[in-house]
Amino acid sequence: MFDVSKYIKRQSSKNRYQSQLDRLSKKGINIKRFQKVIDQSIDNIKSYINSFCIYGDPQSGKTEMMILLSAKLLDVGYKIVIVLINDNVDLLRQNLKRFSESGLDPTPKDFNEIIDPNVSIGNQEWIIFCKKNSKDMQKIIEKIGYIGEKVIIDDEADYATPNAKVNKQEQTRINQLVQRLLGNGIYIGVTATPARLDLNNTFDNSSSHWICLEPHEKYHGQNTFFPLNHHLEYDLHSLPNEYDDPKYLREALLKFFVKTSYLNMRIGKNYCMLIHTSGKRVDHSEDYNQVIHILNILSNQSPKKDFEKLVKQIYDIADKCFTQDERDKIIIFILENIKRNKVVVMNSDRDRKNYDFTQATTPISLYTIAIGGNIVSRGVTFENLLSMFFTRDVKHKMQQDTYIQRARMFGDRGDYLKYFELTIPKNLYLDWHRCFIFHELSLKSAMSGNTPIWMEDRRVRAVAPSSIDKTTVKMDKGEMGFAVFNYSKEVENVINNSNNNSFMKLDILNKFLGNDCLPEFLTNFIRDFSYDGVNSLAVHHSTDISNRGDDVNKDTIERPKGFIGSSEMEKDKFPHAIHHIKIFYNSKNNKARIFYRYISNVRFLKNLKKL
Repeated sequence: MFDVSKYIKRQSSKNRYQSQLDRLSKKGINIKRFQKVIDQSIDNIKSYINSFCIYGDPQSGKTEMMILLSAKLLDVGYKIVIVLINDNVDLLRQNLKRFSESGLDPTPKDFNEIIDPNVSIGNQEWIIFCKKNSKDMQKIIEKIGYIGEKVIIDDEADYATPNAKVNKQEQTRINQLVQRLLGNGIYIGVTATPARLDLNNTFDNSSSHWICLEPHEKYHGQNTFFPLNHHLEYDLHSLPNEYDDPKYLREALLKFFVKTSYLNMRIGKNYCMLIHTSGKRVDHSEDYNQVIHILNILSNQSPKKDFEKLVKQIYDIADKCFTQDERDKIIIFILENIKRNKVVVMNSDRDRKNYDFTQATTPISLYTIAIGGNIVSRGVTFENLLSMFFTRDVKHKMQQDTYIQRARMFGDRGDYLKYFELTIPKNLYLDWHRCFIFHELSLKSAMSGNTPIWMEDRRVRAVAPSSIDKTTVKMDKGEMGFAVFNYSKEVENVINNSNNNSFMKLDILNKFLGNDCLPEFLTNFIRDFSYDGVNSLAVHHSTDISNRGDDVNKDTIERPKGFIGSSEMEKDKFPHAIHHIKIFYNSKNNKARIFYRYISNVRFLKNLKKL
């Protein structure tokens, strides 16, 4: 007898999340860091936290995490998952391709595939990609805006989505449209730079429920490219702060040819060089013309004088890095293979329609050179990136979220890291270095369960001022605290031991309490930025707050205005101190926190709104 029920697949029996975990495990990928994020996300939703953020370092695996999160959301019963992408068709293609190749069920759709009147949303499950473009978003709102049970995963959430008119009692267009699309659904912002979401109060996201995606074991990020100890595992080449000479780009390009050739002869891979311009089209053209000019000379071996000059420069570069035999093989290899090149200008021209930027991001040519500005600064992943050249310095304040996102060299650089070259104006590198220090300190504080505090100075600002909600954000010199711990006599003895200098006390406290309570990153930062040695750091005696007023939360050891004021800094006792460490504890429950204050033309931004 025919019984249709025998053949109907029950959607509830699917375990797409586990299938995706199995897919990654078969590739040898450690899935624990992803599982932690997904579990915390579902716990947030079950606890009615309808707006929160997931953050992770640039190119640390956030796209893979979003694939797993989408699978889990479908498994727990959500019918529609909308993935918002920056208004960049190539970024959309790159992410949609990766989602589709994962084997997700249902297959993810571009929003254009579902807005046709003949497509019925019905009670089906959907994963829909849409650019943060006003026309595109209006169309998708018309199609599915009425549906309540949906989740928005906002990739690069701090870009375009926050309301840049927050202090004018108005809404920017994209912010308004995302809110309309969201309705009463779940909002999950994904980004490497969550400061703007916090200081903007974007969709009332709950910073106390933010989730951190930890980088994978092979990840090379801030500690590699901007180390506090300045020990570099790669080749950093500093440019003059003011320059307008094509010789610097020429030298970087020829070094790229040399290193790519050496690596290709050994392991057979193609590599990419990214030339990061100021963002102006004219700069794209100038750099493109320089690159093409050099390729033409080497390919045609003419004009003879120019050709010999370039080959001599290649000879000198290879001679410094390799043996005589390797040098000669590299030069011959370059001249025999120089026509195997691809130069891709990545900009936002609307007339390129079918132009595929994956030729640059996943290099299919031996010598691949990508040239671009702002469009390559967010979300675009460059595989086998071997060289990065910054052509311009910053003439104004560096914005943390913008420049952290521009670190396209971050990621899995494998065993070729020592051949990687970053060519950059000296002051830009120093500002960028400090930018990452500020960012890391803020995130370490937030990860410890505290209200995030964002640092900025005269050269580096946290976010665009227009995005800061002035009704709830306090801008002042301030402090940051870390995880709560049990106060004990051992801790008190470390503080009071006069035989140990301030640096020694810091190291002992770090080892005794652990990184959550006193991050090693902070101790390294203090050492590296103590220009007067141990005199730059004051480790103060602990203070009991059990009898303080109502403005102090005695259970969590928190105070909106902070604890370390002028009197606590003891300037007569520590006249040269710019770093201040002090423990505040509650003697009634023996709970305590370490607080840190940095005095060096630095402002601290803190959102006082309790969510």
